[in-house]
Amino acid sequence: MPSRAGRWRERVRFFNACPRCFVPPIPTELTTFMEHSPTRRSLLLAAVAAPFVAACSSAPVADQGRAHTAQAELTALEKASNGRLGVAALDTSNGVRIAHHARERFPLCGTYAVVAAAAMLARGSLDASLLPRRILYRRYEIVTGSPITESHVDTGMTIEQLCVAMLQSGDKGAGNLLMGVLGGPQAVTAFARASGDMSFRLDHWEPELNTAAPGDERDTSTPVEMVDTLQRLLLGNTLQEPQRTQLTEWMVGGARGATGIAAGVPSGWRIADKAGTGGYGTTTDIAVLWPPSRAPIVMAVSFTQPQAAAAARADVVASAARIVAGALTATA
Repeated sequence: MPSRAGRWRERVRFFNACPRCFVPPIPTELTTFMEHSPTRRSLLLAAVAAPFVAACSSAPVADQGRAHTAQAELTALEKASNGRLGVAALDTSNGVRIAHHARERFPLCGTYAVVAAAAMLARGSLDASLLPRRILYRRYEIVTGSPITESHVDTGMTIEQLCVAMLQSGDKGAGNLLMGVLGGPQAVTAFARASGDMSFRLDHWEPELNTAAPGDERDTSTPVEMVDTLQRLLLGNTLQEPQRTQLTEWMVGGARGATGIAAGVPSGWRIADKAGTGGYGTTTDIAVLWPPSRAPIVMAVSFTQPQAAAAARADVVASAARIVAGALTATA
């Protein structure tokens, strides 16, 4: 029997070649969703530039002071936690950013799913029949950590159902099936590049993408790029409005209790997030946060440890989120 990676490559080739497959043939470039409209191209370029323009704006001195205080607190948290902590946050109300190791690479783990789902929604904007299409698969294709897809082997699942399972339940089998439709991990990376993210790289399928070995740049991105990408996907114009709303609703529905970023912000905030864990106790979370009567905050937190068998530390992610949220929303 071929290796898991080999089986998925065969599935990608099959999807591209089979005229009767449940999935439409895969185009050679995921960027075709931009090519149909000059207006959409210009909007995308504007969305790519927006966060950098905001970062250069003049924020109030008090806001800048709280950001510096937060950075010192994050440094202390990292030291106390005996790991490496990466944090980036953007306050969209005034352009203030908080950053701690924000341009260093950290494992993506489950956060790649947001980009994969966005790529599928972009495809769906050109083909209304895409999301309802059913994918059939065999039991041996399902990897550990796939409770939803494992329970639907007999019937298969629609692409929309797979997106929900991947985003809301962290179903690894759903992630693999969707990557198979898109054209593999490299196609997810291509979509990220097309949307303006030059750091994101996805190299493996599930579960290998969660290895998170120290120093390995495969399957990684930077917190600052993840913040900017999430801002473009959920608040900008990379996706059309219906697809942007759908992605937001999927992610809001996936906020599973008060853990990670959700545990560090007030309970009344609306949260659209995606978390992930991997080897070396890696714990990641990315989110758009809507405080009541206030512009949203975009945040990415990653924590990884030197021990291969270390336990995940959602508590560290929550503590980092608490520091950032407090700094960005405190009154002068």
